Amino acid sequence: MSAQAKSKPFVIYTDGGSRGNPGPSAIGVYVLDRDKRYGEYVGEGTNNEAEYQAIVFALKKAKSLLGSHVAQQTDVEIRSDSQLVVNQLSGLFKLKEAELFQYFISIWNLKQDFKDVSFVHIPREKNSIADRLVNETLDEHQKRTLF
Repeated sequence: MSAQAKSKPFVIYTDGGSRGNPGPSAIGVYVLDRDKRYGEYVGEGTNNEAEYQAIVFALKKAKSLLGSHVAQQTDVEIRSDSQLVVNQLSGLFKLKEAELFQYFISIWNLKQDFKDVSFVHIPREKNSIADRLVNETLDEHQKRTLF
């Protein structure tokens, strides 16, 4: 087995959530290999929309952190606690919600920038950093809108 075949993937944990579903939504992204954490308010939407937006953000951030040339030679592993989204992006479930098509297409196009992108479902308790980033961002947004 070659050294490149043994290389470990660039791992990113993602989460998205909304309060109200639909309601105020945020994403959380944790880039394990760089210990980088990102939380971003993404407006009004559903939980699934936020989950997809988190993955779009993660792939864009991975390309930015790695650079285009390195990204093309890198396997990326997206870890999410959304079984539905992971199964849709892995081709196991059909995507039926029209409002998610734009994110699915963006992810499909962004995947072309990497050697390979895989989507892995993880238990919620293994996604605590990304989940915390979502909740901290939503809490901060809520504080700002109250004053």
